[in-house]
Amino acid sequence: MMGYGWGMTGFGWLGMSLFWVLIILALVFLVRNLDGFLLRTPRADRSLEIARERFAKGELSQEEFEAVKRTLRA
Repeated sequence: MMGYGWGMTGFGWLGMSLFWVLIILALVFLVRNLDGFLLRTPRADRSLEIARERFAKGELSQEEFEAVKRTLRA
């Protein structure tokens, strides 16, 4: 009868429930924060994409586009 005393029938379920709630909350927190971190594009890469799009639309000249690329890579 070891392990089936007061701890398992009394408040043991409370401790186990609290343990699992904390584990689930920690996983939710990690998934929410890591998902945003891993999928986020670095700012310079997004800026270069915007410059490429503007160059493709004809909003930037070749010289302006090259200047933007040099600035972002520095």
